[in-house]
Amino acid sequence: MVRFKVCCIQSIAEAELALRHGASAIGLVSAMPSGPGPIGDDAIREIASWATPRTRTFLLTSRTDVAGIATQVLDAGVNTVQLVDALPKGAHIALRMMIPRVRLVQVIHVRGPESFDEAQAVAPLVDEILLDSGNPNAAVKELGGTGRVHDWSVSRRIVRESGVPVWLAGGLTPGNVATAVREVGPHGVDVCSGLREAGILHPERLARFAAALTPVV
Repeated sequence: MVRFKVCCIQSIAEAELALRHGASAIGLVSAMPSGPGPIGDDAIREIASWATPRTRTFLLTSRTDVAGIATQVLDAGVNTVQLVDALPKGAHIALRMMIPRVRLVQVIHVRGPESFDEAQAVAPLVDEILLDSGNPNAAVKELGGTGRVHDWSVSRRIVRESGVPVWLAGGLTPGNVATAVREVGPHGVDVCSGLREAGILHPERLARFAAALTPVV
């Protein structure tokens, strides 16, 4: 079954709307160098407290220091951390020791065939991988929420060979998500901007997104 995660959740009302339409996870975006959806630490804590343990709560963090990530995760009260930037060598092992009950999801920004090697290197260190369309090398880092579709052929290879569950993000909409699932075969899909209008989660788009997945789950 293909799961779906609604990211950039802004409030308990949005979280409830996403879960009511079948989402199995929600994404709570903390401070980022760019992109949509960040909310304050208090709001993240409030939404996570409401949602957990009924669903998976992902904290999206751009931090790369282990102590800072662990402190942020424990303060938020989430059950999953989504690491949107690359971490230094040894950081994932250290995080396992500091937050052993929290699932680690590493984002790989698919920019070309070299992303396959990045995924293979990190897969043994994490619980899951999420494939997105950012550009960490940009002058202002893009670490998600770009609304761009990347090369799904690279994503498909990562799904087949990484050995861990893989989420697919990057430019997904009600109109292309079924094709994406058929072509890539991910564990789950992740969506932010494709379900929003003027920054607000749109019920009709959400309903169409969930319906588009029904024939392929």
